[in-house]
Amino acid sequence: MPCWYYEKKELRNTPSIQDGIDYDTECRYRKEGARFIIDTGTKMDLGYNTMATGVVYFHRFYMFHSFKNFPRYVTACCCLFLAGKVEETPKKCKDIIKTAKTLLTEQKFMTFGEDPKEEVMTLERILLQTIKFDLQVEHPYSYLLKYAKCLKGDKNKLQKMVQMAWTFVNDSLCTTLSLQWEPEIIAVALMYLAGKLSKFEVVDWNGRQQKHLRWWDMFVEDVTMDLLEDICHQVLDLYSQANSTKAPDSPPLVPSNESTRDRIIIPPPIDCASTTPNVTPGKVPKADVTAVPANGCPPPDIADGTKPLELPTHFPPYPTNFPPGSASYSAVFPPTNISVPPPPVNAMNHIVSAMHHLGSSGSIRPTPPAPAHGQPPFQPYTYPASATYFQTGNPAPPASTQRKKLKTAIYM
Repeated sequence: MPCWYYEKKELRNTPSIQDGIDYDTECRYRKEGARFIIDTGTKMDLGYNTMATGVVYFHRFYMFHSFKNFPRYVTACCCLFLAGKVEETPKKCKDIIKTAKTLLTEQKFMTFGEDPKEEVMTLERILLQTIKFDLQVEHPYSYLLKYAKCLKGDKNKLQKMVQMAWTFVNDSLCTTLSLQWEPEIIAVALMYLAGKLSKFEVVDWNGRQQKHLRWWDMFVEDVTMDLLEDICHQVLDLYSQANSTKAPDSPPLVPSNESTRDRIIIPPPIDCASTTPNVTPGKVPKADVTAVPANGCPPPDIADGTKPLELPTHFPPYPTNFPPGSASYSAVFPPTNISVPPPPVNAMNHIVSAMHHLGSSGSIRPTPPAPAHGQPPFQPYTYPASATYFQTGNPAPPASTQRKKLKTAIYM
């Protein structure tokens, strides 16, 4: 199976960057595509797992293709369409397109071409080939709940911490964390971040052993504080980006009169949270949230000053944000009943093996192996005449042994 974890230097050498798109612009495109998937899935009453799976497909796809060749909103619809089938919450392609049309301006929807359904269906075949039919994706949500059940302390503070961590996981989909670390590690890092911000300190937990210095040592091994802080900062950057300049419209460079704002939500009050994670919640009432002075992450409007791209004029203009006005995104939260007894000790059989050689001067991860010798070249499908943005010769993901650094162990 292909390996889906990358070093940071690899994330700065993607096909889009090789195509002339700078790193900040690509990050913005990824964020916009992820938000569009979440917004579309929410409107169609899809579960959080389906939306998260679609976002992961989206990020993986653009590790092998350029944003210049595949418009992100078309790709986003395709990823959500495929994720619905994989997560057993299927939606018709025409219904996804119909919903997308209500969220996009007329100019942005023109990227779907004359036959939007054919565009999405054709791109689905390319998506499947790109991800090597590796369809099953794990997310941090289940690990977050599993770990929280083992923690001891004030139940109200614990619930507040879990709700905040759940929201951080939602927002982490707008970053490339799913391409850098396993879901178990992301869950631990964002629980750690939520615990710091909610002032919930874990001093004891079920299943604690003498060798466990911190609560996450019973789930993941050799996770350093530097690693946790790096993950936390990548999420906090979503809230602390400068808003002095408005991000330019996406290509081509045709001025738009639409007034939009690209906002990143922060965790809403607990009493606004949905109590069931398996269903899509309703809109969260807008509430005034006081910024925490210690975290350095007030809730500013997100914008960047990246330079626009010089692209062919057949792309219609569209601004950086798809929802009208100052629409906010509803958050999905875990259930309030996290006080159930933890699983038996002998059932907690998931441990992450050591990822780092402490004191080593080498990189945190080994370099992904090169494609196998003699691997046949990628054979693209014949595209319809309307799919003018497709190009041939797209490389396939490298085939390698699974590089996921997880192993199971059973506490006796």
